[in-house]
Amino acid sequence: MTDPAESPLALMARTTATEYWNDSCAVAELEYAVARGAVGATSNPTIVGEVLKKEAAFWRPRIRQIAEQRHHATDVDITWQVVEEMAARGAATLEPIFRREHGRKGRLSIQTDPTLYRDADRMLEQGRHFDSLAPNMQVKFPATAAGVEALEAATASGISINATVSFTVPQALAVGAAVERGLEQRERAGHDVSSMSPVCTVMIGRLDDWVKAIAERDNIDLDPAAANWAGIAVFKRVAALFRDRGYRTRPLAAAYRHRLHWTELIGGDVTLTMPHQWQLRFNASSVKLEERFERPVPVDHLDELRALVPDFVRAYEPDGLTVGEFDGYGATVRTLRTFIASYWDLVRAIDDIVLPNPDAN
Repeated sequence: MTDPAESPLALMARTTATEYWNDSCAVAELEYAVARGAVGATSNPTIVGEVLKKEAAFWRPRIRQIAEQRHHATDVDITWQVVEEMAARGAATLEPIFRREHGRKGRLSIQTDPTLYRDADRMLEQGRHFDSLAPNMQVKFPATAAGVEALEAATASGISINATVSFTVPQALAVGAAVERGLEQRERAGHDVSSMSPVCTVMIGRLDDWVKAIAERDNIDLDPAAANWAGIAVFKRVAALFRDRGYRTRPLAAAYRHRLHWTELIGGDVTLTMPHQWQLRFNASSVKLEERFERPVPVDHLDELRALVPDFVRAYEPDGLTVGEFDGYGATVRTLRTFIASYWDLVRAIDDIVLPNPDAN
């Protein structure tokens, strides 16, 4: 059996500045990742639904037990208890890393209710509750107009945030600036922020998806290879701008679609969050482990994206979007719709466990 410490991802984590997370809170998958150098994990409504299926032997009886214990709980109440318990269970696996790294690593990201993306106050209230669930929680707020407001206030109150539903340079810069304001406010109040570890997710694969969707919708003759570099181009620019501006938020790449989302980011002082299936592929890969982060995106692909896809320009240029335009950007709308649908799918899955269909075979 191959030594986990000698796997490609473990070697990357040990020999470069690049960290990686497990893009799930499923315990077995998280243990696999931690054994190979992962230092964090994440969840969202889609992930929770997947974990519910993978760990059905554990969660189905637990959900019935919750329903029996909380006689007046709604299906939504039970759903959120499951989300919270699932996150705390994953956080326990990461807590030794969190202790060893003095809070800078070893956190579990838990996402605020996606239906609240326009309500900063309610997101902040839920985020404060999530922060109390375990010492190593990281709270996800969307990079919507209200989400940026909420994550600034959360940072000022000492919560380590993860900005999600983010695809563009303007969104990332707004997050970075908001976190700096929150950190500075906390420092002025006399608090130590050295153990806080804010991150800004850029969903690089979902930006690729959006560029491809636009090409189909608008009948654009776009080189398919160029579309696969859209998210990488944005992420590399975000990392460079964060470094230049001294932002203390760490860029994090998410939403894996292909191998370039790993190979072209190796060596960056960034974090990569990878689903289990992609970790298996990468660890079985014979690709040479080589630091490529500082290599520029191929000029012909970048030029084609900028010339043919206006929404890529909006994503790539620092002033491509105003904060007021974040909520209406195509990739944002698509992802919010996906997360909201997954949330209600999760509630229905809870219903099926609490109230199984008596007519089913």
